[in-house]
Amino acid sequence: MKTNKELVGASTALLILSVLAREASYGYQIIRSINEQGEGLFVWQEGTVYPILHKLENDGYVRAQWQQAETGRERKYYYITAKGRDALVDGTRQWNEFHQMILKLAGQTNG
Repeated sequence: MKTNKELVGASTALLILSVLAREASYGYQIIRSINEQGEGLFVWQEGTVYPILHKLENDGYVRAQWQQAETGRERKYYYITAKGRDALVDGTRQWNEFHQMILKLAGQTNG
C-alpha cells in the first residue's frame, strides 16, 4: 500500500534530519536509505530530496561539505547541526502529538 503523498511531503524534512542524525550522508545515499527504510510505503526520486536539503541548509539545520568519495568523485555530504537536532526533537514531538490526536479522534485509544 502506498502512502498519501501529502503525508509523506509534510514529513520530508523530519525524515531527512532523522537519517542525518545517524550519520552524515550525500543526497543519493539519503534517498536510498529512506526508500529502504520505507519498505515500499513510498519511493523518493532525486528531485524530492535536493530542494529540501537546500532549505535545511539555508535554515541552519544542516551544513554541507564537499568530500572525495572512495571512487575519487566529489560528493556533497550533509551534516546535521545542533539546531537541526533540536528541530528534529521538536518536530518528532509535534508529529507524535498529532498522531495521538488522530488515534484519539478515530477512537483507537482510551485517552
